[in-house]
Amino acid sequence: FFFHCTTTFNSSSSRSNKEAESMGAPSFEPLRDIISGAIMAATSVPQLIAYAETVGYAGYRGLSTAGPPLLAWGVATGSPWMNAGVTSLTAVMAKTDLSGEAYVAEYGEEEYVKLVAAYSLYVGVASIVMALIGFGKLAQKAPTAVKTGFKWGCELGVLSSALPNGLYAFGSTLKANVATSVFGDVVKTVKGVVPGATGVSGVCNILYAVTNPQTWDVVAALLFISCTLFVMKGKAYLPKSLPPGSEVVLATAAATAFSVFYGYEGGMVGEIPTLDSDAGLSFGPIKIPI
Repeated sequence: FFFHCTTTFNSSSSRSNKEAESMGAPSFEPLRDIISGAIMAATSVPQLIAYAETVGYAGYRGLSTAGPPLLAWGVATGSPWMNAGVTSLTAVMAKTDLSGEAYVAEYGEEEYVKLVAAYSLYVGVASIVMALIGFGKLAQKAPTAVKTGFKWGCELGVLSSALPNGLYAFGSTLKANVATSVFGDVVKTVKGVVPGATGVSGVCNILYAVTNPQTWDVVAALLFISCTLFVMKGKAYLPKSLPPGSEVVLATAAATAFSVFYGYEGGMVGEIPTLDSDAGLSFGPIKIPI
C-alpha cells in the first residue's frame, strides 16, 4: 500500500510540475471552470458511494464525509493541474488490511468507520514522510515483474469487489453461493495451508460469478454490464463538443432514472440518515460541519 502511495505521490507530482511549467499559468475562464467543476462533482458522486461500499460500510458515508478533505486539498495544493480523490484500489486494500467484514461483524459499522478514519490518517502521514525522504524513488526501481504483479493483483481485487453488487441484486448472495460450492472448499483448503492468502476469496468469487451466470440477477447484471461498456466505449460515440467525463455523468443519470421510474429493487444507497448536529471537524475555535 505504501509502495503505491509513495510511487504515485512522487511520480505524479514530478509530472505535474513539469507539465505546469510547460503549459504556463492557466487562464481564468469562469464558464469553463464552472462546467469543469460541475462535471468533477457529478462524476464524484457515484465514485464516493461505490468506494465507501468497497471499503466496507454504507455508501452514504462517502457522500457525507467527502467535503472537508476535498476542501482541505483545494486550499493546500499549489498546482492548478492536480486533483485528488479516493480510488477503488486504496479502498480495497484498506478493507483487506483491516479485515473489514470480520471487524464489522464483531464490533459494528460505527466502530469500523472510526478504525478506517484512523487508518487513513496514519497512512497519509506515513506517505508524506516517506515521500519527503525519497522512498518513492526507491520504489520506482522495483523490478517490472513486481510492479506488473502488484497491478494485476489490485485489479483483480477491484473486480472481485465490484462483482457482488454488479451481477447480483444484493451482494451478500454471491458470498453465500460461493460458500456452499466447490469454490468455498477451495478457499477453506488454501486458507488452512496459508492463512494469509486473503486474495483467494476474491479470485474464487470471480470464478464462481463468471462460471455461473444462471445465478445472476438479470436487471442488476444488465445495468452493470451496459453502464460499464458505455463508460469504457461511449466517449467514441458522443459528440466531440461534450467535455471529458460526460459518459460517466450520462451513465449515472440513465441508471438513476431507470431505478426511479421502473421500480428497481436491487441494492441502492437509500435515504441518507440525519447526522448528529454536532458532526464535523474542529480546529480549536474553528469548526467545519459535515
